[in-house]
Amino acid sequence: MKMSEKQVLLVTLALALPMFLGGCERHSKSEQYFLIATNIGLPYWQSAHEGFTRAAALYGVTEDMRGPDAFTPAVEVDEFRAAVARKPAGILVSVSDPSLMGPEINKAIAAGIPVITMDSDAPDSQRLYFIGTNNLEAGRLGGQRVAAELNGKGNVVFFTMPGQPNLEERLKGYKDVFSNYPGIKIVEVFDMKGQSTAAMDKAQEYFARTGPAKINAYISLESSSGKDVGEAFKRSKPEGAILMGMDVDQATLELVKDGTIQATISQKPFTMAFLGLKALDDLHHYPLKPLARDYGSDASSPIPAFVDTGVSLVDKSNVDKFLTPPAKTP
Repeated sequence: MKMSEKQVLLVTLALALPMFLGGCERHSKSEQYFLIATNIGLPYWQSAHEGFTRAAALYGVTEDMRGPDAFTPAVEVDEFRAAVARKPAGILVSVSDPSLMGPEINKAIAAGIPVITMDSDAPDSQRLYFIGTNNLEAGRLGGQRVAAELNGKGNVVFFTMPGQPNLEERLKGYKDVFSNYPGIKIVEVFDMKGQSTAAMDKAQEYFARTGPAKINAYISLESSSGKDVGEAFKRSKPEGAILMGMDVDQATLELVKDGTIQATISQKPFTMAFLGLKALDDLHHYPLKPLARDYGSDASSPIPAFVDTGVSLVDKSNVDKFLTPPAKTP
């Protein structure tokens, strides 16, 4: 029997509707995704949480960011374990100490919970992949700027937290550039132990050095120390010295604008977390089998090994663009 045009239209709509609504119908508020980090009170992590929240709202799922308010890797591991115990749909984690977090990631994968790293990686774990900055290139970008400002000659110091993978990669990037300038000497790589005030106090000690021992460039490899060392710069005004920052929180950008910080490097924590939740959601609904596998060396892998979210150098020439609040995405 021949179908009427109306019947054909109804059948077509019935077949097409699931394709249009499938992305919404598959989700549920019972699906919970965790973002685990450390120092979560920093503007950097607030930006990441905004991205995580935005993706959760789009998908109609539940999200939660957990972690300590200070740089305490052991507490971050405790938060990760607590999240695993909730049997979530997926976990996005920034790894402060791979030796501590790696085994916990492997346990989560063994329990069938997808884990993706962001911002700072644990490449020797079974995490599925990494979303974030190419930190080696970020370090090289900063190194090129510092070398140019010093005309290839001077004493430099770094403020960092040794052992954190993303910071180690940035340091290596700087060293790669400085290896081409015999006149640039790394005087110290200072361990601030997660305390930006320690970096400020140390900077004050450096300011007192004169003659051949004078420090010509101060380099922050993470977000919090740049603005605190910048405040020390404003008070003491060390002659002829430059300060290189990291990240684009409001305080750092204001110091770039007034010339206290020569330049800083912008990352995209919002983007990392936004993409992270979407990727975890996809892995939850279309699970990899097996979940525990070396997908990084599989030429036919259905997932990437690394998603590079990009970096930018910010100085007086373009800082206003970063100070202007971006338009809200849907």
